[in-house]
Amino acid sequence: MERQLPAGRPPRLVSSLGLGQRCSEVTLDQERGLLAWRHPRRGGENYFVPTSEIIAVEESELNKKQRNTGKWHKLAKPHSFTVYYVKKARNHRWWCRDVTFWCVDENLCNQWTQALKELLEMQKCRPKRLLVYINPYGGKRQGKRIYEQKVAPLFSLASISTDVVITEHANHAKDNLFEVNINKYDGVVCVGGDGMFSEVMHGLIGRMQKDSGIDQNNPKAPLVQCNIRIGIIPAGSTDCVCYSTVGISDPVTSALHIIVGDSQPLDVSSVHHNNTFLKYSVSLLGYGFYGDILKDSEKKRWMGPMRYDYSGFKTFLSHHYYEGTISFQPAKHTLGSPRDKDSCRTGCYICKESEQQLAEQQKKCGLKNEDEEEWKVIKGKFLAINAVNMSCACPRSPKGLSPAAHLADGSADLILVRKCSRFDFLRHLVRNTNQNDQFDFSFVDVYRVKSFQFTSKLSEDNGSNVADIGKKRFGQFCRDHPACCCNIADSTWNCDGETLDSSAIEVRVHCQLMKLFARGIEENCKDEAAYSHSSIEHLL
Repeated sequence: MERQLPAGRPPRLVSSLGLGQRCSEVTLDQERGLLAWRHPRRGGENYFVPTSEIIAVEESELNKKQRNTGKWHKLAKPHSFTVYYVKKARNHRWWCRDVTFWCVDENLCNQWTQALKELLEMQKCRPKRLLVYINPYGGKRQGKRIYEQKVAPLFSLASISTDVVITEHANHAKDNLFEVNINKYDGVVCVGGDGMFSEVMHGLIGRMQKDSGIDQNNPKAPLVQCNIRIGIIPAGSTDCVCYSTVGISDPVTSALHIIVGDSQPLDVSSVHHNNTFLKYSVSLLGYGFYGDILKDSEKKRWMGPMRYDYSGFKTFLSHHYYEGTISFQPAKHTLGSPRDKDSCRTGCYICKESEQQLAEQQKKCGLKNEDEEEWKVIKGKFLAINAVNMSCACPRSPKGLSPAAHLADGSADLILVRKCSRFDFLRHLVRNTNQNDQFDFSFVDVYRVKSFQFTSKLSEDNGSNVADIGKKRFGQFCRDHPACCCNIADSTWNCDGETLDSSAIEVRVHCQLMKLFARGIEENCKDEAAYSHSSIEHLL
């Protein structure tokens, strides 16, 4: 988008300004939106900051040490201004840093301050008013403290006004979002873990469909996209959604992404049972292993976050497998595949192209004809069935369950782990935590899909509606090893950390249904200094 400068404003501003006790040539390229200077010390390092990553500009006063140096006695009273900006460090971490420039010419100081503030005003994507929900009970119960000490001061610095709601019970935020005047806000921020994000997401999507007259119980209904962005301040146990979309679970980094107005579209899967809406999912839908872990851990909430380790070990030892039928539609519109090693990154080409191809495909064929497209059916015994809309990376599993899953390509990666030995399953699980390919096993299959259905053997035997649909569409399926001793009981679906009441489900991926205050995971800077060492000649 072409940058429109204020009338009469020069495209470049170059001045010799004081920095500390020495002078530095400072350049503001207003056409390209870049602020550059050379530090008089530190080996003459070159610094540059995109104006899109400047947080605030304020008139300031020099500190006592600077005022009392001998040089000042020969000069008139100095005038100064401070620029607060984003400093990028290792592992996708962002810091708020500041630099103070001074000069003796008051008019020159005002010219710089005004020029920088006008450029900030041109950043129309930045939020000015936010609705904030804080879960004081999530994770280690630090949400309120994290917001007040680390996030609120940054929002205040960036002149963002906030309305803060401390949630008091489950679904407080979700219910509140159906009542508030949502149009007066530029975004909604949730302070908590993945559960808090899920609650806010359900509230926003539900509110949008209600206002648009969309029946969420219709699994084939084209849902209306949410234009209001959600910001995530991580304060939970795993913070998978934040980690997978920003690259780190850090409150300050997330707050800065919100302040600069980043926008990252995100796919959302709707989950139905017998034409009844159950849940939305953006990260993990897990049946078998991950469902059993969640079901067992819910009985041990008194243990805190440690309950997941305990339940995980217990579930692994039990080694339960489940028989069922899964049918799915391959995502033919996508450019990538789960095994191609192309990770989703900032400005992802695969997401952009896949979204365009899906839109053209739906325009040509229409949503009503999607059921007539090719379906594939797999019947067997499974230790785990996982469907992910994102990599599901977290500190314990830095590459996630599906490293090449994309945030906004209109598909999910369906991972089927068939019955195998306990040792082989352990090998697969360990590969989720290292750099080896976790899909490189004969008992693991992975598919990129846009919709799928699952029916457990128990549901089939009980005449489940989803099973009837499957039999009607695909005919009778041959049974492998009919005289088996597999478990008859059902597992539980783990839907983004919450259990589902039904094992028979129908899932559809909705491309870019919502947006986050994020930009996807950037190519990592090798060190903090890399942000400043770029040649100043490149900018001037």
